[in-house]
Amino acid sequence: EVQLVESGGGLVQAGGSLRLSCTASGFTFDDYAIAWFRQGPGKVREEVSCISSRDGSTLYADSVKGRFTISSDNAKNTVYLQMNSLKPDDTAVYYCAVQDITNAAMTLSQYDYDYWGQGIQVTVSS
Repeated sequence: EVQLVESGGGLVQAGGSLRLSCTASGFTFDDYAIAWFRQGPGKVREEVSCISSRDGSTLYADSVKGRFTISSDNAKNTVYLQMNSLKPDDTAVYYCAVQDITNAAMTLSQYDYDYWGQGIQVTVSS
């Protein structure tokens, strides 16, 4: 059974930082991508960032470029999202998800991700 567990969320003031973790287990893809998505209050779910296990390549949404950094520790099957210079607009439930890219290219489209974590709340106060 594929499992993705997020941790590290919470409440932070604007301008502050948080680091989210996503620990994955139960899948046997040769190559995979793990992504972060988020859904703010009253908003649709949107992409944030993703990283490839194959070559460590990354993608970022324009809204987080220069502020968020995604990284991975393959030995721990864990992906991190370092979020700096947080804004109230970053307030959302953050989800991690996994995409099998054994025979495909990594994308930041949520429709290409088949397995999802339960989500974790990040609240940025002004």
